[in-house]
Amino acid sequence: MRTRRETHKRKTKGEQPLRKVDTFLITFAGVMIAFGAVMIFDASVYQANIHFGDQFYFLRQHIVWLLLGIALGSVAYFVPYKLIVKLSPLLFAITTALLVAVLVFGEAVNGSKRWFSIGSLPIQPAEFMKPILVLYLAGVLAKADDTAKRDRLSDTDKFKRKLFTFGVPLALTLGLIVLEPDLGTTILIGATAILMFFVSDSTSAHYKGTLTIAGVFGILGVAAGAFATYRMNRVKTFLHLLFKGVVDDPNGTGYQIQQILIGIGSGGFLGKGFGQSRQRFGYLVENTAFTDSIFAVILEELGYIGGVIFVTLWGIFLWRIIKISQMINDRAGSLIVFGLGTWLTLQTFLNMAANVGLMPLTGIPLPFFTYGGSNTIVTMIGLGLLLNISRYVTNEKAN
Repeated sequence: MRTRRETHKRKTKGEQPLRKVDTFLITFAGVMIAFGAVMIFDASVYQANIHFGDQFYFLRQHIVWLLLGIALGSVAYFVPYKLIVKLSPLLFAITTALLVAVLVFGEAVNGSKRWFSIGSLPIQPAEFMKPILVLYLAGVLAKADDTAKRDRLSDTDKFKRKLFTFGVPLALTLGLIVLEPDLGTTILIGATAILMFFVSDSTSAHYKGTLTIAGVFGILGVAAGAFATYRMNRVKTFLHLLFKGVVDDPNGTGYQIQQILIGIGSGGFLGKGFGQSRQRFGYLVENTAFTDSIFAVILEELGYIGGVIFVTLWGIFLWRIIKISQMINDRAGSLIVFGLGTWLTLQTFLNMAANVGLMPLTGIPLPFFTYGGSNTIVTMIGLGLLLNISRYVTNEKAN
């Protein structure tokens, strides 16, 4: 009987949370959720009044999505993450099927098929693939490590096996998303996955192989961008701004970035003050003042100093994510934390870079801040998973 108890303890060791949720992560999440809701209200007031006669319209809709996201994020928090990893192949299969279905049955908006509508809630399968692919690939990579150790594979053979089991589902996912087409999300997911693959091993063969894969992915990304006229126009506008310091065709293809830069420049170092943005009054096209270009409104109202604080907070977030991933002894758990944190941080910095003219404009949302159902819900799910796994850290770095 005593032996059985000891065996049970050894079996369950590491499967129960070792600590409380990470204090920084929960504080960071609370600040971002609250600040994001405030900024969505601030940036959407004009459009809400014009189209619905109700300045709170978009804020109320955002709160509904936020509550739904928090509910699903709570599930991701309370369910043991190892169980979620076991379910990840099923989740991946379902989401892949939705990516196929959206190409056939999805609503065409501006030439792209990215959404289903369930009532008033637009569902974007590519958004849900972000955390699900991280979960699935983390499980695949962890299993590949165990198999390679069991079979005593050489570093080169281990890399080849991992590349196949990792590369096939990734290529399938990226291929379906680029067909929508959604190049921004394709690049984001691909970059996140490659970074996960890079940190999954420490051999010379692995590093060299991963860098080669990254180079090929970059070339394919450039090639994909060249096939669409609107993408090439964005690239030309960006290069003209980069090398000549002025926006080309400010009343045409360069209109949006011109208005973004006017707003940021007028905000200056300290900003105009909360609620004082001028660009939200229809100068930024369509609803972008509270969607893809909300960071420009933040900089206009809070100035460069506000932007520096915002970037610093995300830098600390990434540092904390890396530390947590190093203190989790379970390989899959460590990779999930790294992958989720990389996805959220990379998405944030890509959005910010596009809004200050450091890269071509994309449709990549800003986590916690961009108005949109799928983006908000998926961000909360990713956050719930991060908080869940943060409870399993140890005092020592994992091997």
